[in-house]
Amino acid sequence: SYPRIPGHELGVEVLEVAEGVTNVKPGDRCSIEPYMNCGECYPCRKGASNCCETLKVIGVMEDGGMRERFLVRAEKLHPSEKLSFEQLALVETLAIGCHATDRGAPAQGDHVLIIGAGPIGLATLEFTRLTGATVTVMDMVESRLQFCKDTYGVAHTALFKGDGSEMDQINEITGGDRYSVVTDATGNNKSMSNAMSYVAHTGDLVYVGITTQEVSFLHPNLHKPEMTIKASRNAVPRDFGRIISLIEDGTINTDPWVTHRTTFENMIGEFEGFTRPETGVIKAIVEVA
Repeated sequence: SYPRIPGHELGVEVLEVAEGVTNVKPGDRCSIEPYMNCGECYPCRKGASNCCETLKVIGVMEDGGMRERFLVRAEKLHPSEKLSFEQLALVETLAIGCHATDRGAPAQGDHVLIIGAGPIGLATLEFTRLTGATVTVMDMVESRLQFCKDTYGVAHTALFKGDGSEMDQINEITGGDRYSVVTDATGNNKSMSNAMSYVAHTGDLVYVGITTQEVSFLHPNLHKPEMTIKASRNAVPRDFGRIISLIEDGTINTDPWVTHRTTFENMIGEFEGFTRPETGVIKAIVEVA
């Protein structure tokens, strides 16, 4: 719904706390878990607050953080004494990839394919590499694949051209077995429909990208290999603490993520450029004084 103040990937300073709040104090730097769940519905009672039946994401369904100050529930704040505001702002993006990796649950030595090397695909790559799995990244843009090689040392990449040639690359990489886990982070319904063809027998297909279009497939393509399809939505609270610790101890290096910066005053003029792939944006930081 519009009008809407955006901003759900946030690093913030606590200015004041209500009576009884003990997890944070004024002056703390925090990442915000932006998923405002009810705590009472069936998924919330199961611990799946990311799937709350009445979920409101700040910056999406209600006003977000592109303002000087605002109120947020204290339990949604995740503090760190070490991280910068920029690092804290990246925690939510990384949490999406953390949860998606957990949904696929790759094991050491598994062949894993990540489709789409945008921010969500890269976030999934961050955590998949920690499992010891052998990772392949597929994308339509060669520069994104080169980024994965240069930044993460990804040994296997596949360039998608739309002519089926990626199957030759996949079969060469996996010895014809295909992938135990395939995660589609494109949000493109055609890619999501086609992703099934890359999954190994008894493998898992994880959809972390979002589309409002129809995803379709022939049932034998799912049934014959006894494949499992999973959705991955948002993240859960424990992901935020884990990610903060991994950044603090240097396991995750956020420096390559921030490619552009702007001020709140200049954001409108520069925003259109941030949406174009040729500008090389991974994440653009907006500083709100």
